[in-house]
Amino acid sequence: MKYGKVTTALFVINVVVYIFEAILSGNPIDISIEVLARIGQWNYAVLNGAWWQLFTAMFVHVGILHIVFNMYFLLMLGSQLERLFGGRVLVFTYLAAGLVGNLVTLFLLPPNSISAGASGALFGIVGVLIMVSGILGGNIQSVFVNAFILFLINSMFPGVNAYAHLGGLITGILLGLHYGKKLKKKLVAMTYSYA
Repeated sequence: MKYGKVTTALFVINVVVYIFEAILSGNPIDISIEVLARIGQWNYAVLNGAWWQLFTAMFVHVGILHIVFNMYFLLMLGSQLERLFGGRVLVFTYLAAGLVGNLVTLFLLPPNSISAGASGALFGIVGVLIMVSGILGGNIQSVFVNAFILFLINSMFPGVNAYAHLGGLITGILLGLHYGKKLKKKLVAMTYSYA
């Protein structure tokens, strides 16, 4: 299989959720604000007890282009992370980065804000991959430059939730620091074993 099993499962979940959104909206191109408020993240609802929206929002998308771009990046980047560390690390990264991104959104955007998307989770995956490559390549400074440039490029468009991106990216970088060090130790041990 070209893509990892867990990556494919996350892809399928996102697509199924989008089909559900499209049915509720009666429109497969643009999802209605009412549907996004019910199953995405409406800060007012979360603050009044709908805490589960912090999780559902990372599988909800606002329109067809939104999900197409996000799912493309999920397949590409998720598969890389899954090959490196396995499916469990991918799922943990997706959920942890998505949750932190949504919490940052909750605390920094007004209560009437509605947001949705896998971007925070995807930025987490990117953060792990960038940090791991920096640790293995011995150039941590370039990690932060690359992460900053990536964040700016993907967060400057109107309507984009830069807070979710930032929360996800920082989470991914911290997780990447942990996983990168583990991988480096493993590679060093293998080098000595075969020397």
